[in-house]
Amino acid sequence: MRNDLSRRGLIGGLTSLVMLGAVPAWAQSVSGSYRAEGRNPDGSTYSGSVQIRDSKGEVRMEWQVGSQHYSGTGTRNGDVIWVDWGDSHPVVYVRMPSGELHGTWANGRGLERLIP
Repeated sequence: MRNDLSRRGLIGGLTSLVMLGAVPAWAQSVSGSYRAEGRNPDGSTYSGSVQIRDSKGEVRMEWQVGSQHYSGTGTRNGDVIWVDWGDSHPVVYVRMPSGELHGTWANGRGLERLIP
């Protein structure tokens, strides 16, 4: 009997969330176009654009910074994204409540902010 009540409570709570349109931040896709602002390990700055495709925890990214093009693939676990882009260290982003992605690369020596 107790398990039945617990299941009903869980189903009722999930139904309420769906009906209210409440989706946890980690479930929201990060797919789309972003403006990139960053700082290289030597302190110089850069800007560019990024295209992200997010499908079931797999992420594909395409960066355009000046005349340079970079691409990478990675995984997403909630609000954290790891992307292998051909360097010895991945880019690691955290999705902020605003929808921006804040990341580090070059083993934490480079910084990048992606703005939707």
